[in-house]
Amino acid sequence: MITIDGSYGEGGGQVLRTSVAMSAVTGKSFRIEGIRAKRENPGIRPQHLHAVNAVAKLCDAKVEGLNIGSQELEFSPGGIKGGGMSLKIGTAGSITLVLQALMIPAMFAKKEVRVRITGGTDVGWSPQIDYLRFVTLPILEKFGYMAEINLTRRGYYPAGGGQVEARIQPIDRVDRIELMEQGRLTAVKGISHCHSDLEKSRVARRQARSARPLLYNALSNMGFNNDIEIKQEHSPAFSYGSGITLWAETENTRLGSSSLGERGKRAEIAGEEAAESLIWEINSKAALDRYMADQIIPYIALAGGCVSVSETTEHAKTNIEVLNRFGFDVRIEGKTIRSRGFS
Repeated sequence: MITIDGSYGEGGGQVLRTSVAMSAVTGKSFRIEGIRAKRENPGIRPQHLHAVNAVAKLCDAKVEGLNIGSQELEFSPGGIKGGGMSLKIGTAGSITLVLQALMIPAMFAKKEVRVRITGGTDVGWSPQIDYLRFVTLPILEKFGYMAEINLTRRGYYPAGGGQVEARIQPIDRVDRIELMEQGRLTAVKGISHCHSDLEKSRVARRQARSARPLLYNALSNMGFNNDIEIKQEHSPAFSYGSGITLWAETENTRLGSSSLGERGKRAEIAGEEAAESLIWEINSKAALDRYMADQIIPYIALAGGCVSVSETTEHAKTNIEVLNRFGFDVRIEGKTIRSRGFS
């Protein structure tokens, strides 16, 4: 049985999520100790519990220690089945983080995986749902991944209540992942959203209007003069909230950025933050932004290949350490992530 130090590196829930996903894929059991030990509220939180539960259901795993607050857990996987499941996180816990853990083993299931998850779609410290839909999935689909993620209702902090439905198709293998060049910029798009009650304050409009001129000015200097399409969306969510996700489409890849609104933060600031972040990512000339760099690592571990990234975060380094504990060979060389693939 593999032993994992849950406090390694950035010491967050990513260690646990990656461990259960790769355990299901490789068939190797593991024990993790010190789960989120460095955090203010250490141990398993609701979104971590549901991520583990989802993967456990998918692969008929035997799990010990799966309780809120637990800092130790043992996970012994069976075969990856597929089928349908419904998960209610019960808080504004991140739906996208639960999906991250589930999406990796689901592609090796014996039949289609269908999942409905209720929780937070646009919450702090996690990818926003629009980033997952419009950046993560299109990049993975380039290499054979087949999935559909539909947003039924947005869920903001603290009540959550958002709902997402995902369908993931089984595949034989992921194609080797080679992404080293951005290529020519072809389009810039986005979604600016807020609770429907905030429409009268024009929150979604203000977020979009503050982002657009920054993007136009910076990108026109790079020779990009196409229209920038930022849709505005107003949602009847259970809590007040807002946010904006932007993405750049190029010949080879997609780059993304997001910013959330919060009490006391002007809507214009959220728009400016997202725009400035996307401009920085484009200027990096890397094929993947810093957030996608973290997310691609399990897939490149399985498929092999190399990608250029704008930044290798502590999340990425921690993810690589966990993967290599399961027998993979992933390494960082400057701003390139490489893997021979899994055999």
